[in-house]
Amino acid sequence: QVQLGESGGGLVQAGGSLRLSCAASGRTFNTYSMGWFRQAPGKEREFVAVISWSGGRTYQIYYGDSVKARFTISRDNAKNMVYLQMNSLKPEDTAVYYCAAETSVWYPNQPQSEYDYWGQGTQVTVSS
Repeated sequence: QVQLGESGGGLVQAGGSLRLSCAASGRTFNTYSMGWFRQAPGKEREFVAVISWSGGRTYQIYYGDSVKARFTISRDNAKNMVYLQMNSLKPEDTAVYYCAAETSVWYPNQPQSEYDYWGQGTQVTVSS
């Protein structure tokens, strides 16, 4: 059982920045691949970013096309934390942002349905 909790959302003007945090329970956080997803009202949940577990090798990082060059995902295994730094925010970034954990096998473009645990989400609203 893994519990995830997001924080850092809020209201920001277009062009501004926010840093989202996700705290995870468990003693083996370093073995989890961690993803960020978002869902706007009336739309399907979409992939934002993912950072893999190392598996004894370097982390692999992928971003959704809509956030490339603006968002940065990172993790601190010592603190059981994953972060999403969001810069140059646009009104279309407005959504509930969720973090998710994959605790077994991870691979590029992994379907959302294969992530094992999800947080409750944090609201991000970008005004014009």
